[in-house]
Amino acid sequence: MAGPAALSAAAAAALVTALLLLRREDPGPGAGPSMAETEALSKLREDFRMQNKSVFILGASGETGRALLKEILEQGLFSKVTLIGRRKLTFNEEAYKNVNQEVVDFEKLEDYASAFQGHDVGFCCLGTTRAKAGAEGFVRVDRDYVLKSAELAKAGGCKHFNLVSSKGADKSSNFLYLQVKGEVEAKVEELKFDRYSVFRPGVLLCDRQESRPGEWLVRKFFGSLPESWASGQSVPLVTVVRAMLNNVVRPSDKQMELLENKAIHDLGKAHGSLKP
Repeated sequence: MAGPAALSAAAAAALVTALLLLRREDPGPGAGPSMAETEALSKLREDFRMQNKSVFILGASGETGRALLKEILEQGLFSKVTLIGRRKLTFNEEAYKNVNQEVVDFEKLEDYASAFQGHDVGFCCLGTTRAKAGAEGFVRVDRDYVLKSAELAKAGGCKHFNLVSSKGADKSSNFLYLQVKGEVEAKVEELKFDRYSVFRPGVLLCDRQESRPGEWLVRKFFGSLPESWASGQSVPLVTVVRAMLNNVVRPSDKQMELLENKAIHDLGKAHGSLKP
């Protein structure tokens, strides 16, 4: 268990992150759905299912990846679902019986290129924290692993790559977390996927299986704000994954699309009944 000093440092770091997010303007729901798009989502999902596409998820052991996998299986959007990670995950539910798993060594990803072949869509939910992995470890996971995975996915035929980033991501930021997120966004864009979607959620509202010191304080902080203000800086995890899937089924003529926190709120709430 972390001592008082560690908890205080983690809490302070978490609050600094929250305050930095508050200072950054959210351009609003520019990528959010119109009423017509909302009404058409059911048809879009059905059309998407008929295409029998395959998908991979990076980071399915984390909160976002796990929630995304659950939603993907409930919606039945893909004919094949593959998890790519450093260890095999155990699932007891019947719904997970057909999920494929590829175990890789992220330090030697070139040796596992075959794991990234044959997928139409990819979701990258990889991420750690500086507190958990140290500065070098954080950069290695959130930038180097993500970029190398994207390169292999592109070479393997992936057409639509989806990246979970962060509100305030900026490669010119003086704050390491936001700087690294901005750097990897830009590097992946250079790969020129047919379609590249970046999601920049604010503080994720969820109950983590792995508690992070100080995170409860941030949730408490945003919970005390007026809803209209808090929704600009935070977002429920389930809203994020629903937004990701609602976005993947709707056609787009943009090679790169950036969904900020408010757009994620709008698109994630415009789901109606998500299950087929």
